Amino acid sequence: LLSFQSMRMAKDNVLVHKINGLETAGSLSILFSDKTGTITEGRLSVVEMATGNVTVFNALSKMPSNLALDVITGIGVNNSAVASDGAIIGGNSTDRALMSFLMSSNAVNSMTKEDVRAFNAFDSNRKMSSVTITRDGNSVTYVKGAPEKIIERCTHYIDENGEIKELVEKNYLTSYIDAQAGRSMRLLAVAKVDGTSEDAELTLVCVISIRDNVRKEAIDAIKEVQNAGIQVVMVTGDRKETAVAIAKEAGLLQSNDDVALTSAEMAEKSDEELKKILPHLRVVSRALPTDKSRLVRIAQELDLVVGMTGDGVNDSPALKKADVGFAMGSGTEVAKEAGDITILDDNFASIEKAILYGRTMFKSIRKFLIFQLTVNVAAVLTCFIGPLLGENVVMTVIQLLLINLAMDTLAAIAFGSEPALKEYMREKPIPRNASIISKEMFTQIIIGALYITFICLSILFLPPIRNLFGNVDTTYLKSALFATFMMAITFNGFNARTSHMNPFEGLGRNKSFLIVMFAIFAMQFIFVTFGGNVLSVESLSPMSWLICVVLAFLVVPIDMIRKAFTKKSKE
Repeated sequence: LLSFQSMRMAKDNVLVHKINGLETAGSLSILFSDKTGTITEGRLSVVEMATGNVTVFNALSKMPSNLALDVITGIGVNNSAVASDGAIIGGNSTDRALMSFLMSSNAVNSMTKEDVRAFNAFDSNRKMSSVTITRDGNSVTYVKGAPEKIIERCTHYIDENGEIKELVEKNYLTSYIDAQAGRSMRLLAVAKVDGTSEDAELTLVCVISIRDNVRKEAIDAIKEVQNAGIQVVMVTGDRKETAVAIAKEAGLLQSNDDVALTSAEMAEKSDEELKKILPHLRVVSRALPTDKSRLVRIAQELDLVVGMTGDGVNDSPALKKADVGFAMGSGTEVAKEAGDITILDDNFASIEKAILYGRTMFKSIRKFLIFQLTVNVAAVLTCFIGPLLGENVVMTVIQLLLINLAMDTLAAIAFGSEPALKEYMREKPIPRNASIISKEMFTQIIIGALYITFICLSILFLPPIRNLFGNVDTTYLKSALFATFMMAITFNGFNARTSHMNPFEGLGRNKSFLIVMFAIFAMQFIFVTFGGNVLSVESLSPMSWLICVVLAFLVVPIDMIRKAFTKKSKE
């Protein structure tokens, strides 16, 4: 069953590494998801640049030459991505977006990386990266990162004319940043300082607005996941205002009870306080890798089944700790190794498919168990009660082996091919401590097994049923019993495949099921007709076959009556 679903999922950009993770995905009760590339498109683009006095430029060509040079150095040289032969190699999504902007502005050739003396890649704790270059014989250090981390250290700025002025009033700039964040913009500040110390007072070069649109399909997928009773929490490195704007657009923040926290706000709260907030939590902004691990631990202590997405090396501890780790296809090999499932296209819609397939697989396992346990119980009861009633061998060993072939190998193919139905996403998650065999399943197994046992033993021992076959010997009746048993368990397969009242609903969606059921019918007909002394059977007359079919088919309406009573009791 697991293998069948895994092969299907690969076609939908979902690659299963650890097979148990697929089953668990169907039971998720909370999902912590990255934003960039998962909920959003991941195609970042530079929209505009603003100076310290909020003069806005949408192109480098409109800037004074010295300001443009500082921007090019501040985002191009201070960058983990590299432009080579028209392609961008390495770096994170933000760095690649900045490099793409420079390439489209024909500014890549203006970068002088030969003058680089030191480069410090982006640090998630400091929320910035830096580079020190030599210009005109002097050292200049550029920093790039979170505006709130950089602007508070800026004492001067470069204005629209390229002149350095004192940055006295920051409220106007802060209001601009908040407004841009409210438009779902990701914001970066670029600043510089003479010398090699990046901890000195800075001169602001510009604030850059970068846009990453929400995926249209992600909005629908998030709604589907929420309707399935799964809490979705967006975890992002963006500032709170940007994260909140995107969360509202994506449908994560919908009511006044929904909560958005920053990493700093989360750090101030104790585990007990966070446990109280968690059911209402929808956004975590400015998140650190350690925040992900803490969120997983807190959720698991609340007995929730936790899913976590990640793509970086720092995400691997959280991916391992989560009940299901979703690694992104564009992420690092370390993250993929730590995850249970890889989302090849990084799309939240594919995560929704993984959850649907997980639920489908869990349903298929339950269907298979209903089918198999009904056969087992009926076979045991028939072979146990028969000798008590005076017939030592009701079914031979070879006949029981043929039954075992039908209920194990062929049934696994039939139920493993069940389609993933959207209706499964309208059900609540299965609790972590829930038994795989529910009370309803147990009732169905017992009723089905008792009927099959009763009707098969009636062929041998109950005169009204036995006389239907005429004046025949015991071997003939045992042949009819075997045929009835095989057909009854086959018809019961239709009962097991759906909880709906109509057991034949949507049969065309699972061709493998129909083929397997037909194969079992054909197999038992061939065995009974041509088995002879080898299988201890006699060929049946057309009338006897008709009687066997009718007796076997009655298992279907009997289960429909059970479903009707169950539905009425639930109401």
